[in-house]
Amino acid sequence: MEKLESSPEHPVSHTGVREDIKVFDSKAKADPWYIAIDSIKNEIELRHYSKKTLKAYSLWAEKLRYFTKSKLPESLTPEDVKAFLTFLAVKKKVSASSQNQAFNGLLFFFRHVLKKEFGKIDGVVRAKRKPYIPVVLSRKEIDRILQNLHYPYNLVVKLLYGCGLRLSECMKLRIHNFNFDHHVITIHDGKGKKDRTVPLPESIRDDLKSQINKVIALHDTDLKDDYSGVFVPDRLEKKYINAPKELIWQWFFPAKELTFVSETNEYRRYHLHETHVQKAIKRGVGKSKILKRASAHTFRHSFASHLLQANYDIRTIQELLGHSDVRTTMIYTHTIKSRTLKEIKSPLDL
Repeated sequence: MEKLESSPEHPVSHTGVREDIKVFDSKAKADPWYIAIDSIKNEIELRHYSKKTLKAYSLWAEKLRYFTKSKLPESLTPEDVKAFLTFLAVKKKVSASSQNQAFNGLLFFFRHVLKKEFGKIDGVVRAKRKPYIPVVLSRKEIDRILQNLHYPYNLVVKLLYGCGLRLSECMKLRIHNFNFDHHVITIHDGKGKKDRTVPLPESIRDDLKSQINKVIALHDTDLKDDYSGVFVPDRLEKKYINAPKELIWQWFFPAKELTFVSETNEYRRYHLHETHVQKAIKRGVGKSKILKRASAHTFRHSFASHLLQANYDIRTIQELLGHSDVRTTMIYTHTIKSRTLKEIKSPLDL
């Protein structure tokens, strides 16, 4: 996995996120803030939250530290958080989603690390939520992009669009997620730790089976080389010690190279890195000469919009996308043409 390097311009926090903030060194380990922020990791792991959540929540705690000029954690009050959230909206002009993430992260920090309750936080200036209409590609545009992608990125995009997956969900697919008999793919630990099933696209069934055969061949080679298996959740490995080497737990999109784990002096295999996929898609979109700003997530947007156009009901699409709230799914109603008897036209075209 890519390791971030620290520099004077872009120091790296202990969460692995580059920010223009100081880095905790070994001498700071006795510092109350270091202990408090490090405790976030324990609380996150206890609840089996994702690494992305850990990074985000740790970063917001660090930013609160510098905003309060390193005021001792035990001395923090809801008023400090209120001032910080207002500062984010007024001075930093963050989006509503970023301000909400900061609120949730600091609520977690107060409740589970500092053992304090927020109470009511009234009077916070809220960041403005801008109207959002997602970019949607036509089927022809998607086909053009696919023509400009080589293996394995073309198969990744077929799954992103064909199943409405988030990129992280696609990269975390393992062999056992595919059920060809029941024609479904099971998504475990999606956003919000929710599981769901999505239809397995029949048009790429042979491609999927071919990919599994490639994984089987790689797995056989890895076993002969006496590797230590793939990365699996700690709680799974503690319960099933052989799981990392079992075929069913192998990544569907494995990384080309093994990763050396210095802490345990062993080699393990990770999945294809999201960054490589994002770069490949960017190149493919550029070669396709498409006049839209498209990313990996655009294929998920297109999946939802095209199902709406095909008259699937909004609740079904909500379940397929794994949305907790149907209001999130409703944004796609703005991406399809009106079905009224008389379609609205520009006065210029009348």
